[in-house]
Amino acid sequence: MSIRTTHRALLNRLLPDDEPDELTVRQGQFHHVVIGSDRVVCLPRTRAAAARLPQRTAALHALAGLDLGFRTPEPLLQGVHGTDEAPFLVLSRIPGEPLEPDALNGADVVDAVAEQYATLLSALARAGTDETVRAVLPRAAEGQWRRFAENVRAELFPLMSDGGRLRAERELTALDGLPHLTRAVVHGDLGTENVLWEWTHGLPHLSGVLDWDDVTLGDPAEDFAAIGAGHGPDLLERVLALGDWSHPGLLTRIAAIRGTFALQQALYAIRDSDEEELADGLADYR
Repeated sequence: MSIRTTHRALLNRLLPDDEPDELTVRQGQFHHVVIGSDRVVCLPRTRAAAARLPQRTAALHALAGLDLGFRTPEPLLQGVHGTDEAPFLVLSRIPGEPLEPDALNGADVVDAVAEQYATLLSALARAGTDETVRAVLPRAAEGQWRRFAENVRAELFPLMSDGGRLRAERELTALDGLPHLTRAVVHGDLGTENVLWEWTHGLPHLSGVLDWDDVTLGDPAEDFAAIGAGHGPDLLERVLALGDWSHPGLLTRIAAIRGTFALQQALYAIRDSDEEELADGLADYR
Protein backbone atom coordinates (compact mmCIF):
# COMPACT_ATOMS: atom_id res chain seq x y z
CA MET A 1 0.00 0.00 0.00
CA SER A 2 1.38 3.43 -0.96
CA ILE A 3 2.32 6.26 1.41
CA ARG A 4 -0.32 8.39 -0.28
CA THR A 5 -2.94 5.86 0.83
CA THR A 6 -1.71 4.98 4.32
CA HIS A 7 -1.20 8.64 5.29
CA ARG A 8 -3.99 10.18 3.24
CA ALA A 9 -5.71 12.07 6.07
CA LEU A 10 -2.41 13.46 7.37
CA LEU A 11 -1.28 14.56 3.90
CA ASN A 12 -4.65 16.19 3.24
CA ARG A 13 -4.14 18.28 6.37
CA LEU A 14 -0.48 19.13 5.83
CA LEU A 15 -0.71 19.75 2.08
CA PRO A 16 -4.22 21.17 1.65
CA ASP A 17 -3.48 22.76 -1.72
CA ASP A 18 -2.40 19.48 -3.31
CA GLU A 19 -4.25 16.39 -4.50
CA PRO A 20 -2.86 13.36 -2.61
CA ASP A 21 -2.98 11.09 -5.66
CA GLU A 22 -0.84 13.56 -7.63
CA LEU A 23 1.88 14.00 -5.01
CA THR A 24 5.40 12.81 -5.76
CA VAL A 25 6.85 10.41 -3.19
CA ARG A 26 10.55 9.66 -2.92
CA GLN A 27 12.20 7.15 -0.63
CA GLY A 28 15.37 8.25 1.12
CA GLN A 29 17.57 6.28 3.47
CA PHE A 30 15.73 7.58 6.52
CA HIS A 31 12.46 9.12 5.32
CA HIS A 32 9.66 8.90 2.83
CA VAL A 33 9.55 12.37 1.29
CA VAL A 34 6.21 13.62 -0.03
CA ILE A 35 6.64 16.62 -2.32
CA GLY A 36 3.84 19.16 -2.53
CA SER A 37 3.60 22.35 -4.58
CA ASP A 38 5.32 24.53 -1.95
CA ARG A 39 5.93 22.19 1.00
CA VAL A 40 7.60 18.86 1.63
CA VAL A 41 6.51 16.32 4.23
CA CYS A 42 9.15 13.99 5.71
CA LEU A 43 7.78 10.76 7.16
CA PRO A 44 10.41 8.74 9.07
CA ARG A 45 10.85 5.18 7.86
CA THR A 46 11.99 3.89 11.25
CA ARG A 47 11.66 4.70 14.94
CA ALA A 48 15.30 5.72 15.03
CA ALA A 49 14.73 8.25 12.24
CA ALA A 50 11.65 9.59 14.06
CA ALA A 51 13.67 10.07 17.24
CA ARG A 52 16.15 12.23 15.33
CA LEU A 53 13.52 14.71 14.09
CA PRO A 54 13.98 17.30 16.89
CA GLN A 55 17.75 17.40 16.32
CA ARG A 56 17.20 17.73 12.58
CA THR A 57 14.75 20.60 13.13
CA ALA A 58 17.20 22.50 15.36
CA ALA A 59 20.00 22.12 12.83
CA LEU A 60 17.83 23.37 9.98
CA HIS A 61 16.75 26.41 11.98
CA ALA A 62 20.40 27.26 12.63
CA LEU A 63 21.38 26.84 8.97
CA ALA A 64 18.41 28.91 7.79
CA GLY A 65 19.76 31.87 9.76
CA LEU A 66 23.05 31.93 7.83
CA ASP A 67 23.90 33.52 4.51
CA LEU A 68 25.27 30.41 2.83
CA GLY A 69 24.62 31.54 -0.73
CA PHE A 70 22.17 28.70 -1.30
CA ARG A 71 18.87 27.65 0.24
CA THR A 72 18.32 25.01 2.87
CA PRO A 73 14.89 23.62 3.82
CA GLU A 74 13.18 25.62 6.56
CA PRO A 75 11.15 23.71 9.19
CA LEU A 76 7.51 24.81 9.14
CA LEU A 77 5.74 22.25 11.33
CA GLN A 78 6.66 19.17 13.35
CA GLY A 79 4.40 16.43 14.67
CA VAL A 80 3.74 16.32 18.40
CA HIS A 81 5.51 13.46 20.18
CA GLY A 82 3.32 11.13 22.19
CA THR A 83 0.19 11.39 20.03
CA ASP A 84 -1.38 8.69 17.88
CA GLU A 85 -0.49 10.62 14.75
CA ALA A 86 2.43 9.45 12.64
CA PRO A 87 5.62 11.49 13.25
CA PHE A 88 6.37 14.03 10.54
CA LEU A 89 8.30 17.15 9.67
CA VAL A 90 7.03 19.75 7.19
CA LEU A 91 9.70 21.72 5.33
CA SER A 92 9.70 24.49 2.77
CA ARG A 93 10.20 23.24 -0.76
CA ILE A 94 13.31 24.32 -2.63
CA PRO A 95 12.87 24.59 -6.40
CA GLY A 96 15.25 22.77 -8.70
CA GLU A 97 16.30 19.25 -9.61
CA PRO A 98 19.44 17.14 -9.18
CA LEU A 99 21.82 17.15 -12.12
CA GLU A 100 21.24 14.35 -14.60
CA PRO A 101 24.18 11.93 -15.04
CA ASP A 102 24.94 13.30 -18.51
CA ALA A 103 24.60 16.98 -17.54
CA LEU A 104 28.36 17.60 -17.35
CA ASN A 105 28.77 17.44 -21.10
CA GLY A 106 30.59 20.69 -21.79
CA ALA A 107 33.51 22.64 -20.39
CA ASP A 108 31.33 25.64 -19.54
CA VAL A 109 28.90 23.45 -17.57
CA VAL A 110 31.73 21.67 -15.73
CA ASP A 111 33.32 25.01 -14.83
CA ALA A 112 29.99 26.42 -13.56
CA VAL A 113 29.25 23.37 -11.43
CA ALA A 114 32.78 23.17 -10.02
CA GLU A 115 32.81 26.87 -9.12
CA GLN A 116 29.50 26.58 -7.29
CA TYR A 117 30.57 23.47 -5.41
CA ALA A 118 33.73 25.33 -4.35
CA THR A 119 31.58 28.22 -3.15
CA LEU A 120 29.31 25.80 -1.28
CA LEU A 121 32.22 24.15 0.56
CA SER A 122 33.73 27.55 1.38
CA ALA A 123 30.40 28.69 2.84
CA LEU A 124 30.17 25.56 5.03
CA ALA A 125 33.72 26.15 6.25
CA ARG A 126 32.83 29.73 7.24
CA ALA A 127 29.64 28.54 8.92
CA GLY A 128 31.75 26.30 11.11
CA THR A 129 33.13 29.40 12.82
CA ASP A 130 29.69 30.82 13.66
CA GLU A 131 29.09 30.42 17.39
CA THR A 132 25.31 30.14 16.96
CA VAL A 133 25.83 27.20 14.63
CA ARG A 134 28.51 25.62 16.80
CA ALA A 135 26.13 25.74 19.77
CA VAL A 136 23.49 23.71 17.92
CA LEU A 137 25.27 21.28 15.63
CA PRO A 138 26.83 18.10 17.02
CA ARG A 139 30.58 17.71 16.78
CA ALA A 140 32.10 14.73 15.10
CA ALA A 141 33.01 12.33 17.89
CA GLU A 142 36.67 11.84 18.65
CA GLY A 143 37.68 8.35 17.59
CA GLN A 144 34.63 8.07 15.32
CA TRP A 145 36.47 6.20 12.59
CA ARG A 146 38.01 3.72 15.03
CA ARG A 147 34.57 3.00 16.48
CA PHE A 148 33.10 2.82 13.00
CA ALA A 149 35.63 0.15 12.04
CA GLU A 150 34.94 -1.80 15.23
CA ASN A 151 31.20 -1.66 14.59
CA VAL A 152 31.54 -2.77 10.98
CA ARG A 153 33.61 -5.76 12.05
CA ALA A 154 31.15 -6.69 14.80
CA GLU A 155 27.86 -6.07 13.00
CA LEU A 156 28.53 -6.44 9.28
CA PHE A 157 31.40 -8.92 8.95
CA PRO A 158 29.12 -11.88 9.84
CA LEU A 159 26.99 -10.98 6.81
CA MET A 160 29.92 -10.89 4.37
CA SER A 161 31.74 -13.47 2.33
CA ASP A 162 35.42 -14.13 3.00
CA GLY A 163 36.35 -11.96 0.04
CA GLY A 164 34.00 -9.24 1.24
CA ARG A 165 35.64 -9.18 4.65
CA LEU A 166 39.09 -8.85 3.07
CA ARG A 167 37.89 -5.92 0.97
CA ALA A 168 36.24 -4.25 3.95
CA GLU A 169 39.35 -4.74 6.07
CA ARG A 170 41.47 -2.91 3.51
CA GLU A 171 38.99 -0.03 3.48
CA LEU A 172 38.83 0.15 7.26
CA THR A 173 42.61 0.04 7.63
CA ALA A 174 42.81 3.17 5.45
CA LEU A 175 40.95 5.04 8.21
CA ASP A 176 43.72 4.50 10.75
CA GLY A 177 45.24 7.78 11.82
CA LEU A 178 42.63 10.13 10.38
CA PRO A 179 42.73 13.33 12.46
CA HIS A 180 39.84 14.52 14.59
CA LEU A 181 38.60 17.74 12.95
CA THR A 182 35.59 19.87 13.88
CA ARG A 183 36.37 23.12 12.09
CA ALA A 184 33.71 23.08 9.35
CA VAL A 185 30.04 22.39 8.91
CA VAL A 186 29.87 19.05 7.12
CA HIS A 187 26.68 18.05 5.32
CA GLY A 188 27.56 14.37 5.63
CA ASP A 189 25.53 13.12 2.66
CA LEU A 190 26.34 15.48 -0.19
CA GLY A 191 25.31 13.02 -2.90
CA THR A 192 24.01 14.31 -6.21
CA GLU A 193 20.39 13.64 -5.23
CA ASN A 194 20.62 16.15 -2.39
CA VAL A 195 21.95 19.08 -4.43
CA LEU A 196 19.35 20.98 -6.49
CA TRP A 197 20.00 23.09 -9.57
CA GLU A 198 18.04 25.39 -11.86
CA TRP A 199 19.06 26.00 -15.46
CA THR A 200 19.38 29.53 -16.91
CA HIS A 201 20.82 30.32 -20.34
CA GLY A 202 22.15 26.80 -20.66
CA LEU A 203 24.03 26.73 -17.35
CA PRO A 204 23.08 25.18 -14.00
CA HIS A 205 22.75 27.39 -10.93
CA LEU A 206 22.83 25.92 -7.44
CA SER A 207 19.42 26.49 -5.86
CA GLY A 208 19.69 24.56 -2.61
CA VAL A 209 20.87 21.56 -0.62
CA LEU A 210 18.55 18.99 0.95
CA ASP A 211 18.72 16.24 3.59
CA TRP A 212 20.80 17.55 6.50
CA ASP A 213 20.22 14.48 8.69
CA ASP A 214 23.95 13.81 9.08
CA VAL A 215 25.17 17.40 9.50
CA THR A 216 28.01 17.81 11.99
CA LEU A 217 31.00 19.95 12.78
CA GLY A 218 33.63 17.75 11.27
CA ASP A 219 36.07 17.07 8.45
CA PRO A 220 35.17 18.63 5.07
CA ALA A 221 36.90 15.67 3.42
CA GLU A 222 33.57 13.83 3.87
CA ASP A 223 31.74 16.28 1.59
CA PHE A 224 34.57 16.34 -0.94
CA ALA A 225 34.45 12.54 -1.04
CA ALA A 226 30.71 12.64 -1.76
CA ILE A 227 31.23 15.09 -4.64
CA GLY A 228 33.88 12.80 -6.10
CA ALA A 229 31.64 9.77 -5.75
CA GLY A 230 28.72 11.56 -7.38
CA HIS A 231 30.43 13.40 -10.22
CA GLY A 232 33.76 11.68 -10.72
CA PRO A 233 37.40 12.49 -9.98
CA ASP A 234 37.82 15.13 -12.71
CA LEU A 235 35.15 17.43 -11.28
CA LEU A 236 36.44 16.85 -7.75
CA GLU A 237 39.95 17.81 -8.87
CA ARG A 238 38.56 21.02 -10.38
CA VAL A 239 36.69 21.89 -7.17
CA LEU A 240 39.79 21.29 -5.07
CA ALA A 241 41.91 23.47 -7.35
CA LEU A 242 39.41 26.33 -7.28
CA GLY A 243 39.50 26.42 -3.48
CA ASP A 244 43.25 25.77 -3.23
CA TRP A 245 42.49 22.62 -1.23
CA SER A 246 44.75 20.20 -3.12
CA HIS A 247 47.16 19.37 -0.33
CA PRO A 248 48.20 15.73 0.24
CA GLY A 249 46.67 15.35 3.70
CA LEU A 250 43.21 16.29 2.49
CA LEU A 251 43.50 14.07 -0.59
CA THR A 252 44.44 11.11 1.60
CA ARG A 253 41.46 11.71 3.88
CA ILE A 254 39.10 12.05 0.94
CA ALA A 255 40.21 8.72 -0.52
CA ALA A 256 39.95 6.90 2.80
CA ILE A 257 36.48 8.24 3.61
CA ARG A 258 35.12 7.62 0.12
CA GLY A 259 36.10 3.98 0.46
CA THR A 260 33.69 3.56 3.39
CA PHE A 261 30.49 4.90 1.81
CA ALA A 262 28.87 1.51 1.16
CA LEU A 263 29.83 0.30 4.64
CA GLN A 264 28.36 3.45 6.18
CA GLN A 265 25.10 2.85 4.34
CA ALA A 266 24.97 -0.77 5.49
CA LEU A 267 25.74 0.08 9.12
CA TYR A 268 23.00 2.73 9.24
CA ALA A 269 20.62 0.29 7.63
CA ILE A 270 21.22 -2.62 9.98
CA ARG A 271 20.65 -0.34 12.96
CA ASP A 272 17.46 1.06 11.45
CA SER A 273 16.26 -2.45 10.46
CA ASP A 274 16.16 -1.36 6.83
CA GLU A 275 16.68 -4.57 4.88
CA GLU A 276 16.57 -2.93 1.45
CA GLU A 277 19.30 -0.41 2.20
CA LEU A 278 21.35 -3.08 3.97
CA ALA A 279 21.27 -5.37 0.96
CA ASP A 280 22.30 -2.52 -1.33
CA GLY A 281 25.15 -1.43 0.93
CA LEU A 282 26.55 -4.96 1.21
CA ALA A 283 26.07 -5.91 -2.45
CA ASP A 284 29.82 -5.91 -3.17
CA TYR A 285 30.75 -7.69 0.06
CA ARG A 286 28.72 -10.90 -0.29
